[in-house]
Amino acid sequence: MLLAMAIAPYRATRLQDEDVSTEVGEGLDEWAAGKILVKPPDQLELTEAELKEEFTRILTANNPHAPQNIVRYSFKERTYKPISYVDQMAIHFSLNGNMILKDSDEGRRQNARLSIEAGNTEDIQEEAEEAGTAEVAEAAEAEEPPPLRPKERKLANQFNFIERASKTLNNPLRDRACQSEPTPCKNFSATANQWEIYDAYVEELQKMEKSKEKEKPRAHIAKKEEKRRGRKSTSLESQSDDITKVSKAAKIMERMVNQNTFDDIAQDFKYFEDASDEYRDQQGTLLPLWKFQYDKTKRLAVTAISWNPKYKDLFAVGYGSYDFMKQSRGMLLLYTMKNPSFPEYIFSSESGIMCLDIHNAHPHLVAVGFYDGNVAIYNLKKPSSQPSYKSSAKSGKHTDPVWQVKWQKDDMDNNLNFFSVSSDGRIVSWTLVKNELVHTDVIKLSVEGTTMQGPEGLQLQTLGCGTSFDFHKKIDYLFLVGTEEGKIYKCSKCYSSQFLDVFEAHHMAVDAVSWNPYHTKVFISCSSDWTVKIWDHTIKTPMFIYDLNSAVGDVAWSPYSSTVFAAVTTDGKAHVFDLSVNKYEAICTQVVVAKKKNKITHVQFNPVYPVVIIGDDRGHVTCLKLSPNLRRMPKQPAVQLAAPDKVLHNGSEGI
Repeated sequence: MLLAMAIAPYRATRLQDEDVSTEVGEGLDEWAAGKILVKPPDQLELTEAELKEEFTRILTANNPHAPQNIVRYSFKERTYKPISYVDQMAIHFSLNGNMILKDSDEGRRQNARLSIEAGNTEDIQEEAEEAGTAEVAEAAEAEEPPPLRPKERKLANQFNFIERASKTLNNPLRDRACQSEPTPCKNFSATANQWEIYDAYVEELQKMEKSKEKEKPRAHIAKKEEKRRGRKSTSLESQSDDITKVSKAAKIMERMVNQNTFDDIAQDFKYFEDASDEYRDQQGTLLPLWKFQYDKTKRLAVTAISWNPKYKDLFAVGYGSYDFMKQSRGMLLLYTMKNPSFPEYIFSSESGIMCLDIHNAHPHLVAVGFYDGNVAIYNLKKPSSQPSYKSSAKSGKHTDPVWQVKWQKDDMDNNLNFFSVSSDGRIVSWTLVKNELVHTDVIKLSVEGTTMQGPEGLQLQTLGCGTSFDFHKKIDYLFLVGTEEGKIYKCSKCYSSQFLDVFEAHHMAVDAVSWNPYHTKVFISCSSDWTVKIWDHTIKTPMFIYDLNSAVGDVAWSPYSSTVFAAVTTDGKAHVFDLSVNKYEAICTQVVVAKKKNKITHVQFNPVYPVVIIGDDRGHVTCLKLSPNLRRMPKQPAVQLAAPDKVLHNGSEGI
């Protein structure tokens, strides 16, 4: 509008100049009066610079109504992807046409029809021109044209149908296949004659007679023992040779079926790594893998867990009860990660199992402590369900529950021996001499300042109640003992009458105490007073104290780093600490048990694989995998420090 208004005065002045150059005639004034410019009252007064300013507008072929965020499915990548190119053409009118080849039948028919019509009209025009009169022309027009061939009506296709299949191309899927070596095959052929069948039956009868002869003395001894116990005799059926041959193959097949059933879990255990650890700022998680449970242990609590030192996938679980008003039977089960559905070994006991330990050099020997104060040794190589060695009242058993047992090095005569601690305040050394257990009291836990007045004025010393103990990894004679009073005693095998040191550790019972596997001066303790404490045995006060807001059931050092440990609490949570990353709080706190009434009792690291097993008081054992942030390998120090005792395994200074 502004451009039109600016051009109007220019056009008016140009017309006036042209009129001046023409001859002056009549009506000049009238014409000039009609050409006077009339400006609207609201017209802008523009300067010369503003009038000369040009306003340009660029026209593009882009459609402003075309969408810019179209997402379509990509069959190649199998995902939805945004489309960068959008069709900008807008169709305002569309008309479908058709073309016919001249050489086709339809084309020839149309050409013939057109030529005939053109020839008839030309003949009529020539006759009219030759006659030169209107009559001839009228007569010619009145004459009827020669008959034409009837027009062939072409059937129109109203639906634009095409007789061909149209379909989008599906990209072929990629196939992956693996080829294994064929199983070896052998051809065997034999003939079954009458005498061969007879010989086979004779051999079988001879085997049965020999087996009966061997069973007679065993059955006689078993009957005597049953009569002595006042029980009914039950005959044990001997397994045939065929069953013993099939048992190993059946076990392998059972493991294969279980691995196929839990294939996704096995893949996670072996290959999966949590990639989200890169975005968690050094935090980690625990991935649940398997859950080990047995029908007969549903009402029992997991009271002890121990990995086998030789077979890294095998671990032993002890079952009992921490409710002292409801004591019942106990069980010892051994599970393997190759078969999570059923235990490998099953042992039952009349009293609840409270602790166990597997021998390092002889992984088939399992030492067990019971609630009734007895200790026993199970031999996995023997088919018997009863322990190979067991204490008794004559052999000096404990009078209170045995809370922990530990194997030690063989004595001077190469006899196996282990230690046990109990609530009766005794720490006893048990030695396997021939077919019996021989006990030796190492030390008694006396409580200072607590004496009782006995008969005839005797002063009786009150004994402490031992709950846990652990031996030093390098110093054989040194060990720690935790008590129900919350104290930790540093003891020596060489002194049976006094302690090396006493730590006022906790306000409630010490549930677990453990030496660091790498740092020779550091040990850790946990208690029902909600705390976990890290100590230097040369210092009276703890170096670190962690409050976990619930009673701590167990604590364990990791086998791969001196700064990593795990603790479990009764509120169903597992806590993993790494002192080299964060000295003040856990880098992983995760709920393992969902039910509120269920409590976690024990935790153990696998010595090789990045997994932990956690037991609860419902008889379940859960296997969890550590994420990469929870199992970082320690960095080797670049320079050897002057005081190696003050250096942790991962190179950081004394904890």
